Amino acid sequence: MTDSQGGELHFNIERSVNAMPDAERNERLKDPGFGTLFTDHMAMVRYTEGKGWHDAQVCERKPLSLDPATAVLHYAQEIFEGMKAYGLSNGEAALFRPEQNARRFQKSARRMAMPEVPERLFLQAVNHMVDIDRAWIPNMDGGALYLRPFMFASEAFLGVRPAKEYLFLVIACSVGAYFKGGAKAVTIWASENYSRAAPGGTGAAKCGGNYAASLPAQAEAIAQDCDQVVFLDATEKKWVEELGGMNLFFVMNDNTVITPPLTGTILPGITRDSLMQLLRDDGLEVVEQPYSFEQWRNDAQSGKLLETLACGTAAVVTAVGTVKSADGAFTIGSGEPGPVANRMRNRLVDIQTGKANDPHGWFVRV
Repeated sequence: MTDSQGGELHFNIERSVNAMPDAERNERLKDPGFGTLFTDHMAMVRYTEGKGWHDAQVCERKPLSLDPATAVLHYAQEIFEGMKAYGLSNGEAALFRPEQNARRFQKSARRMAMPEVPERLFLQAVNHMVDIDRAWIPNMDGGALYLRPFMFASEAFLGVRPAKEYLFLVIACSVGAYFKGGAKAVTIWASENYSRAAPGGTGAAKCGGNYAASLPAQAEAIAQDCDQVVFLDATEKKWVEELGGMNLFFVMNDNTVITPPLTGTILPGITRDSLMQLLRDDGLEVVEQPYSFEQWRNDAQSGKLLETLACGTAAVVTAVGTVKSADGAFTIGSGEPGPVANRMRNRLVDIQTGKANDPHGWFVRV
């Protein structure tokens, strides 16, 4: 056992005595949905100022007991990650670039004035969860164990300052396809009334407040019969940034692909980074540069824009078929998934599930 600075702790493993019976679990895994079917266990580590990380454990998933003055409830010091474990044909499981999730978690912590979880400790917790609950990985196309590492300020106090106590946890749920109906093209709503993030804000951190702020815009999208909302920059309301939970790519007819640059208002997606590499492997030129909503409309109407891709951990790679706004709607290409979207999705999924060669060392067995 080493201290928190070394990044490794001994985890006390205690299996749940109330685990779901195998027959019931297997029946529910036939249609797990997304984000509602939780596994039997959770990992938890405590942090105390002056002591560091301690009391690492994997135990039965259960409710948390919080004081009404718990800091996170008042000052929103909270961050999280999203990642998946994939079932392999030989019964083993694998993660996809988990060290990148650990490093982004550290960056989010710094932005929110929280202690950083050492990379090795983060990976220990994730690996323990995959190991103890691997029977919850659905045996279906697109099935995975969705892992949710998160941390929040657990100190009971009222006062505007960084907390002195934190809880880091990992929970998991069995998931199928993120969008119902499979890999179809989605319709998105361009928000003109709401911004996701502003310069100097928390846009590059994966914190709950960013998502809470996006919900009114997402409600607008649902009211307009759209699957997702796309946000423009907060300053000029001109430049395309990202969806509520995914990064964007624009495939042009001159062999180039444009994606908005990471200037601090956009979450640096791990799927985004992976897709950039795969597109370049495919001989396409990926350019990180601002792209306006007006350009998007004009390029789609002229045929210069062939495809728009949205990507993220949950949905992997999804085609955007139609964009709606208060000024009307426009369609991208045929309105259906194009060859680049299909090819990139298949390539990424095949690497994640061990079905294809992994030239970049992204595939990690657990």
